[in-house]
Amino acid sequence: MISAVVLGGSLNKGPLRESGQVDYEALLPMGEKVMVEYVIEALLLSQSIKRVVVVGPVAELQARITNPRVTVTDIAGDVIANLEAGLKLLPDAERVLIVTSDVPLLTADAVDSFIELCGDKSGDIYYPVVPKSALEKRFADTKRTYVKLKEGVFTGGNIILLNPAVFDKCAATGRKIFEFRKSPVGLCRVIGFTFLFKYLLGFLALEDVREKASSLFNVRGEVVVSQSPEIGLDVDKPGDLKLVRSFLGV
Repeated sequence: MISAVVLGGSLNKGPLRESGQVDYEALLPMGEKVMVEYVIEALLLSQSIKRVVVVGPVAELQARITNPRVTVTDIAGDVIANLEAGLKLLPDAERVLIVTSDVPLLTADAVDSFIELCGDKSGDIYYPVVPKSALEKRFADTKRTYVKLKEGVFTGGNIILLNPAVFDKCAATGRKIFEFRKSPVGLCRVIGFTFLFKYLLGFLALEDVREKASSLFNVRGEVVVSQSPEIGLDVDKPGDLKLVRSFLGV
């Protein structure tokens, strides 16, 4: 079994602000619970997860989360700093599952399936992609960002299996990619024009993505195709929140 880190430090200052007047997106109300509680519950029900560390607003979360398998630690800064804060509480972990707090439809089965897809877990970073067909079959009304590759059309998952030993050498590049995620020019500088050009021409394959990630971070990266749509549906706009609340019946 492995441990998990849930990242719940994103400020609620974007499109979801009008949907819930709370300081952090992880605290968006969904019935009697807040969004991150659904993520935590799925992890605790998983047969693969033994311990959960949540990085988020401590006062609010500690008042809600009493399970002894869950540790809440305070926000340290940006997403990379928060991940580092979570990993520090798991010093002996050989592999850690990283999960965002905005996937409230996550299920224990989806978690276990992803862990199984990672095989012997000898790689350093495992990142899932979900086929568009799998996502739309389950959530027909969702609007996601998709990438067309040789093997099909995919969206990215919101969980990662990480070897904590490579965190330090990945942190700087990870921060750059996160900062430039909405800037094509910035991404070109980090990822490289040739790689993006191949994508624009439709020549990119999953193996190209794996090789690029491995070379960028100087690690052994793996891309796995997951048929679990729940890991591809994050809540980042009011329409997502409405859809999720409808599925949860709250």
